[in-house]
Amino acid sequence: ALSAWPMLTLAAAVALGVGAVLARPWWQARRRARLRAQPFPPAWRRILRRRVPAVARLPADLQQRLKQHILVFLADKPFIGCAGQAIDDEVRVVIAAQACLLLLGRADGPMYPGLHQVLVYPGAFVVQASQAASGGVVHEQRQALAGQSWAHGQVVLGWADVLAGAADPSDGQNVVVHEFAHQVDQDKGRADGRPWQPGRARRRRWAAVMDAAFNRLQQQPSALIGSYAATAPAEFFAVLSELFFERPQALADAEPEVYRELALLYQVHPLAW
Repeated sequence: ALSAWPMLTLAAAVALGVGAVLARPWWQARRRARLRAQPFPPAWRRILRRRVPAVARLPADLQQRLKQHILVFLADKPFIGCAGQAIDDEVRVVIAAQACLLLLGRADGPMYPGLHQVLVYPGAFVVQASQAASGGVVHEQRQALAGQSWAHGQVVLGWADVLAGAADPSDGQNVVVHEFAHQVDQDKGRADGRPWQPGRARRRRWAAVMDAAFNRLQQQPSALIGSYAATAPAEFFAVLSELFFERPQALADAEPEVYRELALLYQVHPLAW
């Protein structure tokens, strides 16, 4: 007779596997709750005061939420130094604080679930870029970048530009916000300027408002938004995110419907800060 033991063992293994998958979100939520309940290190507070003045502008409840987000982010995301860049608490906290600004509207939830690591260079880094020309010819060019976001789970940043972006929270230029806006945009795949939102009506309205604003920018340059934003919808969204968090009044005056869409997406109102 054939033994039923292997069949029972297989069934048990399948049941355990299914149970583990179903339990994972619960376990992750419990873990995040434990991390949020930890005290924020005094040394990290000093780093925020010295390096990220934008934090002091936030209402007290959002400052507390930001610190909780930082605790979870830094527990989850590994940092890798490149080209001799050392990774210490200052590097990690300054980058995490700016990245978590985009998540302030969420009380809980995973921190950029598609992000696997943050790579940090001392300054601008050089990449090979392909550019198509007429006749199907492709030219390879070397470009110096301050930041880059990859859909497969990496954000690359130049530390000097990170510090410069954090130092002036009102100039509308922040490489961390820009690259992590791409991560928001890439949450369901490639960056296309249309981050996922619940509800078909919301998505239709976003597309209508943003497409109209993008077309206006291509037809009529804007000193506020800049020409780089007109190169692609994904860059348009990332640049608008920088303005939303750093120059909200100027953005609301120039593009009130765009500001409203970003406020719905990010679930915060920087105008009130």
